[in-house]
Amino acid sequence: QVQLVESGGGLVQAGGSLRLSCTASGITFSTYAIGWFRQAPGKEREFVAAISRSGSTSYASSLKGRCTIFRDNDKNTVYLQMNSLEPEDTAVYLCAARVRNLVDFPSAYAYWGQGTQVTVSS
Repeated sequence: QVQLVESGGGLVQAGGSLRLSCTASGITFSTYAIGWFRQAPGKEREFVAAISRSGSTSYASSLKGRCTIFRDNDKNTVYLQMNSLEPEDTAVYLCAARVRNLVDFPSAYAYWGQGTQVTVSS
C-alpha cells in the first residue's frame, strides 16, 4: 500500500531552521508530484510548497524565500528546508502525492502522510 512518512519536525526558536523529510513507499516515486501543506489548530490546510516530477517548484507567497523544496528520487524522498522560522509557522506539516503536474490545492492530492509537528517559539 501507499505510505508517506514525514519526519524532521520539532521545537525551534524564531529565526531557526528545520529540514523536513517525506519518504514514500508503494508508488513509483519519480512519476509523482509531491506537495507540502500545513495545518494549524482551528485553521484550514494551507499550501506550503510543491515539486513536480521534473523538479519544477512552487511556493506559497508567505514562505517564498524562506524555504526550499527538493527531491531525491533514489531515496524516494522529498525535503523541505525551512529557514528564518517565525511563530506563525507553527503547525502540523503534511506531505502529499499526486500523479501528473504539481498543484497547490489539497483536494488534488491522492495520498497523504500523518504529518510532523513544527513548533516555533518566540
